[in-house]
Amino acid sequence: MDAVSYTAQWMAAARAQESEREDPLFVDPLARDLAAPRGFELVERYAGGGVLPFISIRTRFLDDAIEEIVASSGIQQVVLVAAGMDTRAFRLDWPDGTELYEVDHAPLIAEKRRRLDALGAEPSTDRREVSADLTTAWLPALEAAGFDRARPTLWVAEGLTFFLTEDQVGGLLRLLASASAPGSHLAFDLLGRAMLRSPFSKRFLDALAADGTPWLFGTDEPEEFLTAQGWKTTDLREPGQPGAGEGRWPYEVQPRGRHGANRLWLIRAEVVTD
Repeated sequence: MDAVSYTAQWMAAARAQESEREDPLFVDPLARDLAAPRGFELVERYAGGGVLPFISIRTRFLDDAIEEIVASSGIQQVVLVAAGMDTRAFRLDWPDGTELYEVDHAPLIAEKRRRLDALGAEPSTDRREVSADLTTAWLPALEAAGFDRARPTLWVAEGLTFFLTEDQVGGLLRLLASASAPGSHLAFDLLGRAMLRSPFSKRFLDALAADGTPWLFGTDEPEEFLTAQGWKTTDLREPGQPGAGEGRWPYEVQPRGRHGANRLWLIRAEVVTD
């Protein structure tokens, strides 16, 4: 498996460790089996800088966002962009009629399917695999799996934007907006710009770069960035704030007006329509 696939195992290992706490923010019973062979090794390699608590907080924030948006909007079409070893199709409660599309490259999807089949895992909704290279035109593959641009969509992109350039992130968000019917939503995370050059993060960032998966893009103006790509921010939080791991984040949340602070953004947005 390539470096990107190993990051999926890293995320699964982090979810497994959270699930085994006495006070977990969520429980992912499949995560430990999906983390092999390198997930727990990478948890150790990429330790520090608040990475593990952030992954747990982000997972819970997005779990809540998905459940609340689907329940309040009636959206029945959910797309996980770069789904990796995500198991929300199996561990969340989905309304009847929900279609959940998992988009990622073919080798990862095939390996994930093999492991889930071996575990006898059964999804709790209509789960559809979409093998696609996100660096190429991938929407046709999504549509071939049943995706309908005319229906409102909830897009979820967890832990993806950090590994893309600014142009790539902007292009992705504009692409999602172009395929979104009125009433569509987005839930995802962004990095603050200062994190890319912070001594606090250097050891971790150097390890990622050495493994061929560097973090590339961050912004200190997330609302403005989203607006330029066709999205209106409806909820913006940082780890440690209410609804975003309050009590579990080991660092003080900095005032928004403090320039140069290390930030991680957790975001909900709605597509802008004419």
